Amino acid sequence: MNNLKRLLALGDSYTIGEAVADNERWPAQFISMLGSCGVEFDTPEIIATTGWTTGELLLAIEKANPQGPYDMVSLLIGVNNQYRGHSLEDYKVEFEKLLKKAIFFAEGDEKRVLVISIPDWGATPFAADRDGDKIATEIDAFNQENKSISSSYGVDYIDITPHSRLARHDHSLTASDKLHPSNRVYAYWAELISQWYLNKHAKTAG
Repeated sequence: MNNLKRLLALGDSYTIGEAVADNERWPAQFISMLGSCGVEFDTPEIIATTGWTTGELLLAIEKANPQGPYDMVSLLIGVNNQYRGHSLEDYKVEFEKLLKKAIFFAEGDEKRVLVISIPDWGATPFAADRDGDKIATEIDAFNQENKSISSSYGVDYIDITPHSRLARHDHSLTASDKLHPSNRVYAYWAELISQWYLNKHAKTAG
């Protein structure tokens, strides 16, 4: 019998790890870190593609039809809604639908679900000729909503957005495409998420 824990990671380029190796994605680094702590996860199940909006992720989940229960479900989505100029109101509706699905996949246990904030792509070299302040303001508005919705469902939230803005002055935090996070950034996320999981695990065990 397979006693390995199961992770379902839902999202877009930030979850699939655009521009980095498969083993440098944050889900892969997270599982590796937990393995070194004696917590064994199976290969992560990832439903994520670069460019997806909330609506596209909803459709992809329906098509993939993942079979829970999962010991952990992560959700990081919304940057492409902002990038394409989609409305905040539509995002709120679709994000809530996604969060409900995430909780369902976690066997109705909101403590197994984690929402990760949207990074600020406006701080990357790719956006050097864009209005960084406008992008930051819009990203903050999207994050305010996903954080509020997460809180209303009792789902934990990790805010990695401030760290993403360090890329404005440290280009080693950006991958070779000058837009997506580098493996260093995903390692940082994995550390934060590992600590969250281990804290939850210890509390549950205690």
